[in-house]
Amino acid sequence: MSEAVEKNERFIVVGVDGSEPSLKALRWAAQQARLTGATLRVLTTWEVATGTGWVPTFPVDYDPQAVARQALDEAVTETLGADPDVAVERIVKEGHAAPVLLAAAKDADLLVVGSHGHGAFAGMLIGSVSEHLVRHAPCAIVVVHCDKPPRH
Repeated sequence: MSEAVEKNERFIVVGVDGSEPSLKALRWAAQQARLTGATLRVLTTWEVATGTGWVPTFPVDYDPQAVARQALDEAVTETLGADPDVAVERIVKEGHAAPVLLAAAKDADLLVVGSHGHGAFAGMLIGSVSEHLVRHAPCAIVVVHCDKPPRH
């Protein structure tokens, strides 16, 4: 589907990474889209992590974009069904989740993400995409929290 934004188009961006909090955020965002008549833009990101100083080797035919697309398609279908009753655009982008979601939400009515709830100490060590988005979102944002605290 087209990623172009029309001036009067209403849309909600929701970040999905396959985790239960992100799937819960997808369900919440879909309900909000139904209520408001907005299009749901479901976005996932991928990147090759090189933070350890080495780049892992992959098979020659490895296509991370295709792998991410398949994971997103499965998440949307399993969460909203094969024929959702809301307009859904599926978007896969290369890059770190926070800046990609911020760019996608530039003209959005709402940004919705799940919170992994790592806790204060772990959150300081690994950072929090949802916290970064709350601080920098160009639109209203909803962070959907987990029902249960994470296991440590």
